[in-house]
Amino acid sequence: QVNLVESGGGLVQPGGSLKLSCVVGGYTLDYHPIGWFRQAPGGEREGVACMSSGSKYYEDSVKDRFTIYADKAKNTVYLEMHNLKPEDTAVYSCATGVWASCIATMEQDKHVNYGFDYWGEGTLVNVSS
Repeated sequence: QVNLVESGGGLVQPGGSLKLSCVVGGYTLDYHPIGWFRQAPGGEREGVACMSSGSKYYEDSVKDRFTIYADKAKNTVYLEMHNLKPEDTAVYSCATGVWASCIATMEQDKHVNYGFDYWGEGTLVNVSS
């Protein structure tokens, strides 16, 4: 059974940094895309960062601030976030799927679920002074 567990969220001041972790169980990261998504209060869920077959994709507003990477030995994916802004406040979730598409998510419509079948429960990031 596939399960994903996020951690690392919290309260941070604008300009601060956080590193989110997503531990993946029952599933090998090597062969499938995995992404980070977020949903702000009252907003739509959107793709933030995604990695697949060695390629990485980022939503425009987080480019140069967020980095997605994996530790395959730990089957864990990270989202390192710097220079956080109040508009980054959201619940952040990781997701994966056999037929997931990073390209479609990040370059066609970040609000649409393109094959991400397995989701974690999310971790709250609150950027506030």
